[in-house]
Amino acid sequence: MFHIVLIEPEIPHNAGAAGRLALATGSTLHLVEPLGFSLEDKYVRRTGLDYWQDVKLHLWKSFEDLRAAAAPDARFWFLSTKSTRSPWQAEFRAGDYLVFGRETRGLPETLIAEAGERALRIPMEPGSTRSLNLSTAVAIVLYEAVRQQNLSW
Repeated sequence: MFHIVLIEPEIPHNAGAAGRLALATGSTLHLVEPLGFSLEDKYVRRTGLDYWQDVKLHLWKSFEDLRAAAAPDARFWFLSTKSTRSPWQAEFRAGDYLVFGRETRGLPETLIAEAGERALRIPMEPGSTRSLNLSTAVAIVLYEAVRQQNLSW
C-alpha cells in the first residue's frame, strides 16, 4: 500500500507503533540508520505486540540507499513542521513513500527544501505545541493517504 520511512528514529515506542500501523494498512516500514535503539528492545516489541514478526520491515544504512533501491518513478513525501502545505492538499497514490525525521530534530532542511510541493506539515493550532509525537504524525498522514484510495475494508 504505502511506505513509511523513519529516518534515524530515536524512541523505540515510535518504531513499534509505526510497525503496527504499517501492518494494519498493508504498508512497509523502512527504518534508516542509525537507530537510537535496538530492534530487540522490549519497548519496540511491546508496542508491536505479537505482530512485530509480521511487519514488512526494511533496514537501511542511509536514506540515499533507500532512494537508490526505490523504483525510478517512486514519489517521496517529506513531513516537517517547517513546511507549509498540508496532507489534505496532497494527492497520494498507493506506493508513495511517507518520510518522517527523528523525534528531536525532524528532517534535514536540505531534504525539505528539495522536496518542494512534496514537503508537508500537519496543521496545528498556532502557539499550541511545537510538534506532534512521531507515531501520531505517521498515523495522521498514513490514514489520510489510505482514505484517498477509497478502500472498502
